[in-house]
Amino acid sequence: MSLNKPKIVVLGAGYAGLTTTKRLIQKLSPEQAEIVLVNKHNYHYEATWLHEVAAGTITPNDARVMISDVINPNKARLIYDSVVEIKKDEKRVVLENSEITYDYLVVALGWKSNDFGIKGMAENAFAIEDIDSSRLISEHIEYQFAKFNSDEQAEDDSLNILIGGAGFTGIEFVGELAEKVPALCKKYDIDRSKVRIINVEAAPSILPMFDKDLVDYAKKSLEDRGVEIKIGAAISECTPEGFIVGEDNELIKAGTVVWTGGVKGSPVLGDSGFELTKGKVNVDSDLRMPGEENIFVIGDCSWVWNKEADRPYPPTAQLAMQEADVVAANLEALLTNQPLKDFVFDDKGTVASLGQSDGIGSIFSNYKLSGKRAAVMKKVVDNRSLYLMGGVKLVLKKGKMRPF
Repeated sequence: MSLNKPKIVVLGAGYAGLTTTKRLIQKLSPEQAEIVLVNKHNYHYEATWLHEVAAGTITPNDARVMISDVINPNKARLIYDSVVEIKKDEKRVVLENSEITYDYLVVALGWKSNDFGIKGMAENAFAIEDIDSSRLISEHIEYQFAKFNSDEQAEDDSLNILIGGAGFTGIEFVGELAEKVPALCKKYDIDRSKVRIINVEAAPSILPMFDKDLVDYAKKSLEDRGVEIKIGAAISECTPEGFIVGEDNELIKAGTVVWTGGVKGSPVLGDSGFELTKGKVNVDSDLRMPGEENIFVIGDCSWVWNKEADRPYPPTAQLAMQEADVVAANLEALLTNQPLKDFVFDDKGTVASLGQSDGIGSIFSNYKLSGKRAAVMKKVVDNRSLYLMGGVKLVLKKGKMRPF
């Protein structure tokens, strides 16, 4: 413990880290603790909006929130730097340009794409990971259209957009593409029939978190708008030309290839020698790292066990923000010698967009939504996360208010 007031260091300003910092400021007086937030950039990005940036249906700035708009720099120290390693035995964090000590640590460093060792995937496919990678995808897609329009030698395959993975991100991405592609075709005077949007999934179904009737609705909606969905098609390799899939090693060619098939915790976890299970830390019920009294690991860096279902909770924004609330309360408890509380997830439901004006959802104890009602609810969910972080002011500044 420091000779003066204890220092709480939060690593990462995603949903988990930013909300934790916000709650700590609300709960603790300046005399109780020094609060430090470390993040690579001076902005937070809405990770659940990145598929829209990647498709080009919103701008990068639409999905970006300045950290100083949420966190008062007079109440928490803001450090903009990259985390290199956590030396927990020394209570020290090595940054790219400096280092920082801590008394209590909250690790909320987010995620990286997980290609599960598929040959060539890391080298040849784009991934939706952050603002920059998402912007690169949308720019590449438009470049392919512009090139096709001006190059008589361009092949039709160059217009194809190939997506690996039909989970949440993959399906929401193709939903946006189903709306963006017709606009690009019109802009570059290209026949819509020349462009294929192909979604490849190894599992026997898409969107495993939803009931069959909602899945069927989503599949039909996307296919009616020209999306090709290939289920039960395992990807054995990603080449510069596209995916090799299935037992017959079919090559699906495309000018743009995007992998959305899975994520893992920040590589900093492994570089710091943390014990990992499938790239993440299995945390205790109070969200601390096993065997550590002063380190919490939350968001996409951790697995939080759902004892009733006997499996981890799926990583979502609402999970991360609820974890943040508990971590802030438990840090206050540690500082005041009170008992810590266990994390209990309050599932508000799940909504997936299928474009700006379509979607599916299951909310409030399995009340099902589809179509425009689900799309409206998706915008409500997005605006609610902004409100929980930055209040009405942030919703008015960054909220999704536009009509269909």
